[in-house]
Amino acid sequence: MKELVTYLAGALATHPDEVAVTECAKDNGVVLELQVAAEDLTHVIGKQGRTARAMRSLLSAAGAKAGSRYFLKIMSGDETAETNESQDAPEDAAV
Repeated sequence: MKELVTYLAGALATHPDEVAVTECAKDNGVVLELQVAAEDLTHVIGKQGRTARAMRSLLSAAGAKAGSRYFLKIMSGDETAETNESQDAPEDAAV
């Protein structure tokens, strides 16, 4: 599945050499973290998230055939998983 996401994102990105996919096993399935250059983020997500939704649908179908659940998390190259998780904090929290 990692190769599928890498291929799709590389075809969409302006800088395909900056596309990186990492797998993280979780209790309910496998999370694929897709990192692209900041300027390629709009290409990978697409208008109103349609491209990202299509990639997730393909990943879900391929995962069902393989007998596993896969989730896609899209990040720009300058983000890390820790910064994404910290964004889940309540908005009214003191900064």
